[in-house]
Amino acid sequence: MQYKKLCMVMVVMASAMKLSAQTTLTIQTDKPITEIQPTMWGIFFEDINYGADGGLYAELVKNRSFEFFQPMMGWKQINYDKFSSNSTSGDFQIITRGVEEANPRFARLFIKGDKGIGLSNEGFFGMGIKKDGSYTFSIWASQLEGSTSIRIELVDSKGNVIGQTRIVPSSSDWKKYTVEFKASATDAKANLNLWFEGKGTLDIDQVSLFPQDTWKKRPGGLRNDLVQLLADMKPGFVRFPGGCIVEGRELATRYQWKKTMGKVEDRTLIVNRWNTEFEHRPAPDYFQSFGLGFFEYFQLAEDIGAEPLPILSCGMACQFNTAELVPMNELDPYIQDALDLIEFANGDVTTKWGKFRADLGHPAPFKLKFIGVGNEQWGPQYIERYKVFSKAIKQKYPEVKIVSGTGPFPDGDLFDYATKELKELNAEIVDEHYYRNPDWFLKQATRYDNYDRSGPKIFAGEYAAQSKAIASPDNKNNWLCALSEAAFMTGLERNADVIHLASYAPLFAHAEGWQWTPDLIWFDNLNAYGTPNYYVQKLFSTNKGTHVLSVLAGTEKVTGKNGLYASSVWDKNTKEIIVKLVNASDKEQTTTLQFKGSKKLQSKGVVHVLKSDNLEGVNSFEQPKQVAPVEQPINGKGKNFTVKLPAYSFSVVKITVQ
Repeated sequence: MQYKKLCMVMVVMASAMKLSAQTTLTIQTDKPITEIQPTMWGIFFEDINYGADGGLYAELVKNRSFEFFQPMMGWKQINYDKFSSNSTSGDFQIITRGVEEANPRFARLFIKGDKGIGLSNEGFFGMGIKKDGSYTFSIWASQLEGSTSIRIELVDSKGNVIGQTRIVPSSSDWKKYTVEFKASATDAKANLNLWFEGKGTLDIDQVSLFPQDTWKKRPGGLRNDLVQLLADMKPGFVRFPGGCIVEGRELATRYQWKKTMGKVEDRTLIVNRWNTEFEHRPAPDYFQSFGLGFFEYFQLAEDIGAEPLPILSCGMACQFNTAELVPMNELDPYIQDALDLIEFANGDVTTKWGKFRADLGHPAPFKLKFIGVGNEQWGPQYIERYKVFSKAIKQKYPEVKIVSGTGPFPDGDLFDYATKELKELNAEIVDEHYYRNPDWFLKQATRYDNYDRSGPKIFAGEYAAQSKAIASPDNKNNWLCALSEAAFMTGLERNADVIHLASYAPLFAHAEGWQWTPDLIWFDNLNAYGTPNYYVQKLFSTNKGTHVLSVLAGTEKVTGKNGLYASSVWDKNTKEIIVKLVNASDKEQTTTLQFKGSKKLQSKGVVHVLKSDNLEGVNSFEQPKQVAPVEQPINGKGKNFTVKLPAYSFSVVKITVQ
C-alpha cells in the first residue's frame, strides 16, 4: 500500500507539471557559497547482519576458540565411515582454564588409534572457497601425551575433498602451527574437516582458516572484495564500530575498544547485541570475536583515505533494551577510555598508548580529528554525561571535535530536547538519524535550508529510506528508496555549511545472515554487489567537489517542484563543475544548464545517469548492476548544456573548466 501511495504522489507531481519544452537552471560558477568538508560523504560500519565475523573479517572458521555460549556451536564430530558410528577411535571434551583468561576454553582430544577422531567446522553459512585460491590454516596445539598428527581437509557441499594438508604437533607447550595450501575447486558451502590421527592426548585452540587474498594481502586480514567496494566510494570518513553495537543490550556487553586489540588470541569474545534482537531473524550463533578490532578499523580508514570516526560508550546501555546506566560518580573509567583512545590514535611513541600503537606496527599517529560520545542516547541522562565527557576531552585535547547525538529520531520531543540542550552547550557536531519512508526523504530536501547557522554542525549519521517500515524484514533496496535518498542528499549538499558529515546505514548484509533491512551492500560467501542506494552514495562521494555553487530555476532553489531536485559544486582540484539532478517524476524532462560567470568551460562533458523504469527495481547476485550508472557524453553551446533527464532518474553532469 505504501508503494502505491508514493507512486500516486509522484504521478500527481508529474501530472501537475506544465513544463515548457525546456527548463532552465542557472549555475553561478564564480561565486562559491560555502566550502564542502572533505568528510562530507562517508561510511558507517556496524557489526550487524554478520558484517564483521562472517563478512568483512575474512576468518572462515566459526567459533574458532570454542568460546560461544554453546562451546561446540559451529562444530560437529565426524566419522571416517559416515555410515558407521564405530569408525573413530577417540573422544574429546571442552575444558575451561579459568574466567580470568581472555579465551578460557579449549578442546582436549583423546586419540586412541589410526582412525582417530574427526571434527568439522561449518563456517559462516558454509565457507566460500575459490579454485586455485591459497589458504592459511593455523591452530594452537599442545601435545600432552603420545604422538599425533592433524590432517586438514576442505570438503565441498557434496563431501568431496577440494584441498588438504597436514600438521604434526611437536611440543607439550602451547604452540601455534601454520600451514598453507591451495583449493582445487570453488564452493560457497565448503566445510573444514580436521582428522586427528595416531595415539595420544592433544589440546587445541584458536583454529583458523584465512584466504591469502585479503585486502592488501595482510595475514588475518579483511575480505578483499568488500573493502574494494568501500574504497571505490572514496569516503571522507569511516564511522565505527556502530551503532547500537557501541551500547550493548546491557553495559557488560558494550563495546570496549581496549579488549579488541593486540594478539587475536588475547581478544575476549562477547555475544553480538543483534543475536536475539529480532524475533523474525534470530541469530543464536552471532558473536563478536573482535578479530576486526579498533586497530584494524583505524588501519582500514587510513587505507582508503578516510578520516577515522570512533564512537564510544557514554555509560548508557541501549535505551530500547535495558537502559542500564553507570552512576555519574562511577563514570571515570569510561571517560578515561576516551582519553586513552585519543592518545592511542595521536600520541607520541613515548606515551603509554602511543607506544602500544607503535608496538602494533604503526609508529606514526593516525591523526584522529573526531570522537563520538554515545550513539543515539536521549534524555537528561545523556546530556549530563555528555557534559562530563566534553569537559574532560576538551581540557586535554581541545583540537579533537566531539560528535554528540540527538537520539534515534529526526523529530519529536526527544529530538527537540536534545537539539535545544546541545545548542546551549555549544556542541560542535550533532548526529541526526533518519529512517523514514521515501516520501519523507523527498519532502525533506529543504530540511536544512533554514537551519540555524549559529548552532552546531550536523552529522547525518544514519539514514536510509524504508520501503515498508522501520526494522521490517520486508524492506527492499529498491530504486524508489534510492531515488528519494538522492533527492534528500541534494539538500544536504546544498547546505554543506551546516552538514559536515553524512553516511547511509547499515553498510553490509550477509544474504543468509541479515537481521535488518535495507542495507547498502549485500554479500554471500563468494560474491558481493552494491544496491541502487550504493550507487547513489558513490555518485555523491566520488563527485563531492570542494565548494557549493548556487543552482536556481529563475530565482528559486530546485527542491522538488515538478519533481526536480538539484545541487551543484565546484571542484578546485579537478577543475570541474558538477551538477546533480534528480527527476522524481514519471516524465522525461529536458533541462538547459546555463553556466554564468567568468569561468570558461570546455564544450564537451559527461553525464552519469542512474535510473530504472521500475521503482521497485533492485540489484541482485544474478543482476548486480541492473540499476547502475551509465556514462554518456554531453555537448554544450557556449555556456549552455542541454541534458535530458529520464523519468525516475539521478544524473550527475560534469563539465571541465578550461
